[in-house]
Amino acid sequence: MKKLPGAIGIDRNLSTAADVVCDLDSFPYPFRDAAFDAIRAIHVIEHVSDIVRTMEEFHRLLHPGGRVEIVTPHYTDFSSFCDPTHRWHLNSFSFRYFGEDDAGFGYYSAARFREISVRVKLLRLWRALGFELLVNRFPRFRRFWEHYLCFVVRGKVIEFEFEKPAGA
Repeated sequence: MKKLPGAIGIDRNLSTAADVVCDLDSFPYPFRDAAFDAIRAIHVIEHVSDIVRTMEEFHRLLHPGGRVEIVTPHYTDFSSFCDPTHRWHLNSFSFRYFGEDDAGFGYYSAARFREISVRVKLLRLWRALGFELLVNRFPRFRRFWEHYLCFVVRGKVIEFEFEKPAGA
Protein backbone atom coordinates (compact mmCIF):
# COMPACT_ATOMS: atom_id res chain seq x y z
CA MET A 1 0.00 0.00 0.00
CA LYS A 2 1.29 3.44 -0.84
CA LYS A 3 2.07 5.91 1.90
CA LEU A 4 -0.02 9.06 2.25
CA PRO A 5 1.85 12.34 1.66
CA GLY A 6 3.55 13.45 4.89
CA ALA A 7 3.18 10.03 6.51
CA ILE A 8 5.95 8.16 8.28
CA GLY A 9 6.23 4.57 7.08
CA ILE A 10 7.24 1.95 9.63
CA ASP A 11 8.32 -1.62 8.96
CA ARG A 12 10.51 -4.24 10.58
CA ASN A 13 11.84 -5.40 7.22
CA LEU A 14 15.12 -3.71 6.29
CA SER A 15 14.54 -4.29 2.57
CA THR A 16 11.46 -2.02 2.45
CA ALA A 17 11.41 1.72 1.84
CA ALA A 18 10.25 2.39 5.42
CA ASP A 19 11.21 5.71 7.00
CA VAL A 20 11.63 4.04 10.39
CA VAL A 21 12.68 0.44 10.88
CA CYS A 22 11.34 -0.94 14.13
CA ASP A 23 9.73 -4.07 15.49
CA LEU A 24 6.07 -3.45 16.33
CA ASP A 25 6.33 -6.19 18.95
CA SER A 26 8.94 -4.18 20.86
CA PHE A 27 7.53 -1.46 23.11
CA PRO A 28 7.56 1.49 23.31
CA TYR A 29 7.75 2.54 19.68
CA PRO A 30 10.43 5.16 18.97
CA PHE A 31 8.09 8.18 19.08
CA ARG A 32 7.09 10.62 21.82
CA ASP A 33 3.66 10.57 23.49
CA ALA A 34 0.82 12.20 21.50
CA ALA A 35 3.09 12.55 18.45
CA PHE A 36 0.44 11.82 15.81
CA ASP A 37 -2.93 13.07 14.56
CA ALA A 38 -3.59 9.76 12.85
CA ILE A 39 -2.29 6.21 12.65
CA ARG A 40 -3.02 3.89 9.74
CA ALA A 41 -2.42 0.20 10.41
CA ILE A 42 -3.30 -1.37 7.07
CA HIS A 43 -2.92 -5.17 7.23
CA VAL A 44 -0.69 -4.86 10.30
CA ILE A 45 -2.72 -5.78 13.40
CA GLU A 46 -3.08 -9.45 12.39
CA HIS A 47 0.73 -9.76 12.44
CA VAL A 48 1.57 -8.35 15.89
CA SER A 49 2.15 -10.61 18.88
CA ASP A 50 -0.02 -8.64 21.34
CA ILE A 51 -3.06 -6.75 20.03
CA VAL A 52 -3.93 -5.25 23.42
CA ARG A 53 -0.42 -3.86 23.93
CA THR A 54 -0.34 -2.59 20.33
CA MET A 55 -3.65 -0.75 20.80
CA GLU A 56 -2.30 0.75 24.03
CA GLU A 57 0.74 1.94 22.11
CA PHE A 58 -1.47 3.47 19.40
CA HIS A 59 -3.39 5.20 22.20
CA ARG A 60 -0.14 6.58 23.64
CA LEU A 61 1.01 7.87 20.26
CA LEU A 62 -2.23 9.68 19.37
CA HIS A 63 -3.07 13.10 20.68
CA PRO A 64 -6.63 13.48 22.06
CA GLY A 65 -9.01 13.55 19.11
CA GLY A 66 -6.50 11.61 16.99
CA ARG A 67 -7.73 8.72 14.91
CA VAL A 68 -6.53 5.22 14.18
CA GLU A 69 -7.57 3.33 11.05
CA ILE A 70 -7.17 -0.45 11.12
CA VAL A 71 -7.74 -2.71 8.13
CA THR A 72 -7.49 -6.48 8.54
CA PRO A 73 -8.85 -9.61 6.85
CA HIS A 74 -12.14 -10.92 8.21
CA TYR A 75 -11.55 -14.28 9.87
CA THR A 76 -13.76 -16.09 7.36
CA ASP A 77 -11.70 -14.94 4.39
CA PHE A 78 -9.20 -17.33 2.86
CA SER A 79 -6.45 -14.69 3.13
CA SER A 80 -6.75 -14.68 6.91
CA PHE A 81 -5.40 -18.22 7.08
CA CYS A 82 -3.21 -18.56 3.99
CA ASP A 83 -0.52 -16.18 5.28
CA PRO A 84 1.63 -18.01 7.87
CA THR A 85 2.65 -14.67 9.43
CA HIS A 86 -0.95 -13.94 10.51
CA ARG A 87 -1.22 -14.51 14.25
CA TRP A 88 -4.81 -13.30 14.70
CA HIS A 89 -8.06 -13.92 12.87
CA LEU A 90 -10.46 -11.12 13.72
CA ASN A 91 -14.10 -10.21 13.34
CA SER A 92 -16.00 -6.94 13.41
CA PHE A 93 -16.36 -7.04 17.22
CA SER A 94 -12.71 -7.81 18.06
CA PHE A 95 -11.91 -4.28 19.30
CA ARG A 96 -14.95 -3.75 21.51
CA TYR A 97 -12.80 -4.09 24.66
CA PHE A 98 -11.42 -0.62 23.94
CA GLY A 99 -14.83 1.08 23.66
CA GLU A 100 -17.99 1.81 25.59
CA ASP A 101 -19.46 -1.62 24.85
CA ASP A 102 -16.57 -3.58 26.34
CA ALA A 103 -18.84 -6.60 26.95
CA GLY A 104 -17.69 -6.64 30.57
CA PHE A 105 -14.05 -7.11 29.58
CA GLY A 106 -12.85 -3.51 29.91
CA TYR A 107 -10.34 -4.57 32.55
CA TYR A 108 -7.97 -5.87 29.85
CA SER A 109 -6.79 -2.35 29.13
CA ALA A 110 -7.23 1.24 30.28
CA ALA A 111 -6.84 2.49 26.68
CA ARG A 112 -10.19 3.73 25.38
CA PHE A 113 -11.27 4.62 21.88
CA ARG A 114 -14.52 5.94 20.47
CA GLU A 115 -15.71 3.86 17.53
CA ILE A 116 -16.17 6.07 14.48
CA SER A 117 -16.97 3.29 12.04
CA VAL A 118 -16.73 -0.42 11.38
CA ARG A 119 -17.14 -1.46 7.77
CA VAL A 120 -17.12 -5.05 6.57
CA LYS A 121 -16.36 -5.81 2.96
CA LEU A 122 -17.82 -9.06 1.69
CA LEU A 123 -16.87 -11.22 -1.25
CA ARG A 124 -18.03 -9.81 -4.59
CA LEU A 125 -21.04 -12.12 -5.00
CA TRP A 126 -22.50 -11.17 -1.60
CA ARG A 127 -21.81 -7.49 -2.23
CA ALA A 128 -23.70 -7.70 -5.52
CA LEU A 129 -26.64 -9.38 -3.77
CA GLY A 130 -26.88 -6.56 -1.21
CA PHE A 131 -25.59 -8.41 1.87
CA GLU A 132 -22.72 -5.97 2.37
CA LEU A 133 -25.19 -3.07 2.53
CA LEU A 134 -27.27 -4.88 5.16
CA VAL A 135 -24.23 -5.87 7.24
CA ASN A 136 -22.90 -2.32 7.31
CA ARG A 137 -26.12 -0.35 7.60
CA PHE A 138 -27.76 -2.30 10.43
CA PRO A 139 -25.63 -3.20 13.50
CA ARG A 140 -28.13 -5.83 14.64
CA PHE A 141 -27.96 -7.52 11.25
CA ARG A 142 -24.16 -7.39 11.40
CA ARG A 143 -24.27 -9.18 14.75
CA PHE A 144 -26.69 -11.79 13.33
CA TRP A 145 -24.47 -12.22 10.26
CA GLU A 146 -21.32 -12.52 12.43
CA HIS A 147 -22.96 -15.16 14.67
CA TYR A 148 -24.84 -17.27 12.14
CA LEU A 149 -24.18 -16.47 8.48
CA CYS A 150 -20.55 -15.45 8.03
CA PHE A 151 -19.29 -18.94 7.18
CA VAL A 152 -21.68 -19.03 4.23
CA VAL A 153 -21.80 -15.32 3.36
CA ARG A 154 -18.05 -14.86 3.78
CA GLY A 155 -16.34 -11.67 4.87
CA LYS A 156 -13.33 -10.28 3.04
CA VAL A 157 -11.90 -7.31 4.96
CA ILE A 158 -12.85 -5.25 8.00
CA GLU A 159 -12.10 -1.53 8.18
CA PHE A 160 -12.17 0.11 11.62
CA GLU A 161 -11.83 3.76 12.51
CA PHE A 162 -11.43 4.83 16.14
CA GLU A 163 -10.83 8.14 17.87
CA LYS A 164 -8.88 8.76 21.05
CA PRO A 165 -11.32 10.69 23.26
CA ALA A 166 -10.39 14.12 24.58
CA GLY A 167 -8.99 13.84 28.08
CA ALA A 168 -7.82 10.27 27.49
